Amino acid sequence: MSSCNHSHATAGLDGTRQLALVMSLVFVYLLAEIIGGWWTNSLSLLADAGHMFSDLAALALSLWVSWLKRQPASGQKTYGYHRAEILGALANGALLLLVAGGILRESWDRLQHPHDILGVPMLLIAIGGLAINAISLKILHGSHQHDLNMQGAWLHVLGDTLGSVAVIIAAALVTSFGWEWADPVASMIVCVIIVYSSWNLVKESLGILMEFAPSDLPVSDVESAIREVPGVQDVHCLHIWTIASGLRSISAHVVFATDTDSEQVLEQVHQLLADRFRAQHLTLQVETTDFGPCSTGVCCAIDARPRSADAEHDSHHH
Repeated sequence: MSSCNHSHATAGLDGTRQLALVMSLVFVYLLAEIIGGWWTNSLSLLADAGHMFSDLAALALSLWVSWLKRQPASGQKTYGYHRAEILGALANGALLLLVAGGILRESWDRLQHPHDILGVPMLLIAIGGLAINAISLKILHGSHQHDLNMQGAWLHVLGDTLGSVAVIIAAALVTSFGWEWADPVASMIVCVIIVYSSWNLVKESLGILMEFAPSDLPVSDVESAIREVPGVQDVHCLHIWTIASGLRSISAHVVFATDTDSEQVLEQVHQLLADRFRAQHLTLQVETTDFGPCSTGVCCAIDARPRSADAEHDSHHH
């Protein structure tokens, strides 16, 4: 006997409209920085415009992924396009690391060879950029907490916001004291923050693609909880993984005694995993102690906790 419970609705809000609006704002500011950099002969503004262009590309990727993952499952695509969110987040995180590396290199070069900076125009344009980035963060707020793809877009905008703050501070120091070194130093500080945030995004995305158990869901805790359910004698072939943000999956082979009311105990295990561990996709195979394949280790040949797809029959509950 086996049972499967599916609920493929992801948490959070659809970010398509938010991303489209933020892209429009970023594009307007990108044009302003290009024109302002050319007008003031400010290399820092032009460099930041290049950063904004990479952000615009990242937001376009996030927008495409946001649309793609809403497409329904069909044919061989039994999970639909939920993983597109993770691929988009990984690409955005990697792009953030590349952009941060480029800015760090440019900052180091400028620290060694300072450039003349027009502080007042730089300050005014940076203030405008801060206002636009603050609006963009407000638009994306909330969605980024439930969706890695939206989190990648939010991190790009956050990096721009911190960059605007750094440029404002640097422009003020340049204007007031002539400290041209303040510009590259501020850029380095922002890059460290960007690298820290983007590395966490890349690490989490890779963990999902490798089907690691969520970091906040210890496998040993799940196994112990299942064993504590009255009527359960053993549990093995336990797997925990994440399909997409907010869509956790658990599969396991649960061993019952021969005189156990398997339907009642199975319902208790389902309720436990759904309520306590917030699993949306559950597949449980019910076995007795003398079940042949598992007693001989045949179904557990892949590793210590494999899934036995051949023996599973799914019933769907939405």
